[in-house]
Amino acid sequence: MEIPDMRLACLLFVTLAAVSAPTLAVEIDGHIRPGEWAGARHITDFRQTQPLNGQPATLHTEAWVLATPEGLAVAFRCEQPPGVPRTRQRVQRDFEDQVDRVNVMVDFNGDGRTGYDFVVSSTNGINDAVLTNESRFNKDWDGSWEHAVSEDATGWSVEILIPWYTAPMHAANGGKRTLGIYLDRVTGSTGERVAWPVASFMRPRFLSEFERIEVPAYHQSLFALTPYASGLYDNVRGRSHFQQGADILWKPNGQFQLTAALNPDFGQVESDDLVVNFGATETYVSDKRPFFTENQGIFDFGLLDDNSQLIYTRRVGGPSDDGRGAADIDAAVKLNGSVGTTSYGVLAADEGGAAGRFFGAARVTHDFGGQSLGMLLTRVDRPWLDRDATVLGVDHHWQPTAQLTIASNVVVSDIEQSGAHTRDSGGTVIADLEMGNGWRQQWLGMHFGDRLQVNDFGYLERNDFNYAHWEVRKRRASLPADSAYSSHDWQFRIDAVDNDHGLRLRRQLRIGRTSGLRNGATEKVQLNVNSAGWDDLLTRGDAALFLPPSSQLSYERVSPRHGDWAFRLEAEVFSGGLGGNHRLGYGIKFVPTYFISDAFSVYAGPYHEHIPDWLVWQQDNLIGRFDEHTLQLDAGFDWAIDPRQELRVKLQAIGLDARLRGAYRVGANGRAAASNEPIDDFNVRNLGLQIRYRYELAPLSYLYVVYGRGGYALDGYARNSADAFGNSFALRDDEQLLVKLSYRFDM
Repeated sequence: MEIPDMRLACLLFVTLAAVSAPTLAVEIDGHIRPGEWAGARHITDFRQTQPLNGQPATLHTEAWVLATPEGLAVAFRCEQPPGVPRTRQRVQRDFEDQVDRVNVMVDFNGDGRTGYDFVVSSTNGINDAVLTNESRFNKDWDGSWEHAVSEDATGWSVEILIPWYTAPMHAANGGKRTLGIYLDRVTGSTGERVAWPVASFMRPRFLSEFERIEVPAYHQSLFALTPYASGLYDNVRGRSHFQQGADILWKPNGQFQLTAALNPDFGQVESDDLVVNFGATETYVSDKRPFFTENQGIFDFGLLDDNSQLIYTRRVGGPSDDGRGAADIDAAVKLNGSVGTTSYGVLAADEGGAAGRFFGAARVTHDFGGQSLGMLLTRVDRPWLDRDATVLGVDHHWQPTAQLTIASNVVVSDIEQSGAHTRDSGGTVIADLEMGNGWRQQWLGMHFGDRLQVNDFGYLERNDFNYAHWEVRKRRASLPADSAYSSHDWQFRIDAVDNDHGLRLRRQLRIGRTSGLRNGATEKVQLNVNSAGWDDLLTRGDAALFLPPSSQLSYERVSPRHGDWAFRLEAEVFSGGLGGNHRLGYGIKFVPTYFISDAFSVYAGPYHEHIPDWLVWQQDNLIGRFDEHTLQLDAGFDWAIDPRQELRVKLQAIGLDARLRGAYRVGANGRAAASNEPIDDFNVRNLGLQIRYRYELAPLSYLYVVYGRGGYALDGYARNSADAFGNSFALRDDEQLLVKLSYRFDM
């Protein structure tokens, strides 16, 4: 049958157009093909941010950013000629190694509240994190995104695709969306970081300084079901435990996202570092459990005091109120959403059993442009203790000028225990001023009442204190070319700490310097000089102890891989205790890493500490004064068998020897008086061993086989630290084999 000329012409036109038109999809294979990236924003003006001098990049770097229906696509071309060594070591997920890498950071709302960091190494290793409070990174979160790397004689290339369902987003306006974007590249052998735009997490503002770009408003939905099954055999008690459950993730659109966990298995496949803590404050431990890392950024409410926060997710499923081990969680649910420029989040978790607790939280934030205002309400019901805890926090962020940033919060708590209420409040304000030419000032004030209690759900190292500091920093980022250093950041701080009853706890002068070296290493040195003051925590509230002046000098150096070796060195000299500056203690830690190959590294290093005047509480106002020695070993290996398999061994052993120098009672006047009451010498032994095999079946789908052994012993007799350390390997309080299989189905 003959086709008319007009129809033939039309058919030919359509065919040619289909062949010549650029595809809407980008194939993530590490090879940057010009046709795929047609229409992308092309970035070539990368500037140095480590050192932070804004100079052009030493090595040519260019990037492309393109919004596609499948997600935000980003590509990097990193020129690296043969004269610049490449770091070819394979790294595990969430690596911290100093290797060649690129960062893509995205603020999906463009409001400076929450960002997401996507890191790819030149060997296709990845790291991802959530960014809040301008420069606070939390790498506990693991996202699902695509990445690929290729290399050639003159450099290496990276392609990344970040799905639109990754994060909650405000509704689009007029079919367009404004994102905040930050791109950088790090050269591992020199430590140089080049970025676009010129923003740095070493400044008061980082997240809010991202470049704003407008892209088409694409929409994606996701329903992900991750069932799991796990079996644990306890070799000490001779019993097994089997469990199954599921995590559910539903993201119908950017404005609403829901996460749920049914009969969740929060057994740890990550091993925590060993800590021997005889102090009055709790040790903070981060949380890698998927339910508590997905869409968690909105719940970040820090009190600007180290790790303090109103939601500390380790409380959920933590030690039970009846003292019978870790609590079991029946179910947990979390939802996030937005209406206009108002974002909200709700979290609830319910533990099982008579001692089971209920944890609830509601969060709302609103963006006013240069300001944002938020509120967080938490409630914990603890029936075993007949205790209900309610905490309300309000936080405010303000950028009144281009140089000044002010953050503040107010917190109130209401604790009902056996029908009686205890209420109190606290608050923090911090102001940062960039003065130009590398100078910066900071003022911080903090007050927490002595009856403020947030630790039913949150984490606060202590209440009952007032704190203020003034700090000035000076950055030198253009050092002579023949200097071993590329930059210095100097810090000078004076602070004052009193408790809420006017008792002087500390006055301190701090002088510090953080430096980058041209060989990629980092170095930090810090001197703290403390005035005489009172310790009102040592006797757990019985009596405050007056202590003489003290000081501390610390040094840290981290050297990346050069040849087959890398190392970390930490050293400090300090004084303290009843003798003040008359007796000096020290601590030194050296951990070298040897690379058998790019995929297999072994590390082992000792830590030795001597505290000649160590004060340990015994009971009421009785304290022991000890001469303490600690010997610790950190050792293990990391083997990246192939891109899907890894084997990791982590060993920590501690031996502590404490010899009594004298017993003391703390009097009403705060002075320590010698006592002849018997206090024993003691030893502490601690062991933690984990052998973990992980196989990645698919993105965020894993098979784990984990062997763990550990123990803790407090011996009431003297033995030198070397003997205590050697005997720690005989500990066997726990010995377990865990097999866990989880598979994520995306629908």
